[in-house]
Amino acid sequence: MRTVLFVDDEENILRALQRLLMDEDFTIEIATSGEAGLEKLRTLEDVGLIVSDQRMPGMNGAEFLGRSQVFAPFAQRILLTGYSDINATIDAINKGGAGRYISKPWDDEELVKAIREALELYEQGTEKRRLNEIINRQKQELEEWNENLKKRLLQSTATIREQSQAIKSLDERAPAAILSRTFDNFFEVMGDRNAVHARTVSILVTDVARKMGLGGEAVATLKLAALLHDAGKFGSPNAGLSKRLEEMSESEAREYRQHSLRGEEMFQQVEELSAILPLIRHHHEAFDGSGFPDGLQGDAIPLGARLITIADFIEKSARSVEQSRADYALMNTRYHAGTLLDPQLITKFQGIVRIVYFEGRKAGSVAEVEVGHMDLVPGMTIARDVESGSGVLLMQRGSVLDPAGVALIRSQYRKNPPTHGVFVQVVED
Repeated sequence: MRTVLFVDDEENILRALQRLLMDEDFTIEIATSGEAGLEKLRTLEDVGLIVSDQRMPGMNGAEFLGRSQVFAPFAQRILLTGYSDINATIDAINKGGAGRYISKPWDDEELVKAIREALELYEQGTEKRRLNEIINRQKQELEEWNENLKKRLLQSTATIREQSQAIKSLDERAPAAILSRTFDNFFEVMGDRNAVHARTVSILVTDVARKMGLGGEAVATLKLAALLHDAGKFGSPNAGLSKRLEEMSESEAREYRQHSLRGEEMFQQVEELSAILPLIRHHHEAFDGSGFPDGLQGDAIPLGARLITIADFIEKSARSVEQSRADYALMNTRYHAGTLLDPQLITKFQGIVRIVYFEGRKAGSVAEVEVGHMDLVPGMTIARDVESGSGVLLMQRGSVLDPAGVALIRSQYRKNPPTHGVFVQVVED
């Protein structure tokens, strides 16, 4: 229970305050001087409010409130003062941390209201500090986890290099397959969301590369690059951001755009990994040239990077919905063909996507999935009426989204969000 300390040299005033507040939900402590008040504060815990008279022998109220900050830095403070004590009131506010003053004689209702409001402010401050401590602790834990993960990854790289050198002495071909197997095992042991993402992207890319008839060395290189495409996120405080790039702050977006360069830099000193460097660097390039870090366009983007971009997009799309994952992911890739994704390569992923996200649905069946408003793109068909948080109809069921419709829903969901996303249709091919 919160504690309120009243300090006044007149005991009859203290008794009057105790009677006035006897039914309130806090503990009352009293002191008859500033010195006695400081002694009380040495032993009291969870003091939410200090109420002090200004005119007291020895230490006055302004001085007492100022010195009380040493013992109860977060407590709210109220000064009881006469009309003639304006200078003392200013000192109490400027130096003593008083949040407000109340003139004597006071109005009972005004005083009780002021005390309740002060304690509410104290509660809000306490909760804010608690949440900040949790955030700071989690941030520190995330930084430590990522730093440890980065060290483990680099240690694995050093081990791989030693193993590769040993293999080279026996066989100059130095198969990249052993590197892929080692890193695949590494991510399997990790087992977190980022590891699952890396391994799934690798499975998708590897299967497509084989079906395209690429050689064994090229397939092994692509598998390894897909496993390590997001390695540059390790050690970054923003590595766990789940926001879309469009929703990030400027600083978050700037940090996020560095991870492909950071990943390339991590492996530059390892000769055996040189083939994967351009694939890691360019896996966020867009087919229309709007990507990063170099704004490459079309076939100027390495083939492996284009494959990783598609697989990365598919995995994130499938992860964003609860059902019909394969259908939704493939549908979503088609909507981004020619802009973010290479339209000639998208169709090559269809078979492996249905295997990875198999749900046993029949061809031609229609389902609906719930997606976030920022995941909407023109061409999607609305499966349920779309309403704002206040019930205003934004779009009817069966409507096909165009750019204006997407913009309308996004705008309304930002201003007045409902408790759910937008339901769109997907059709089993």
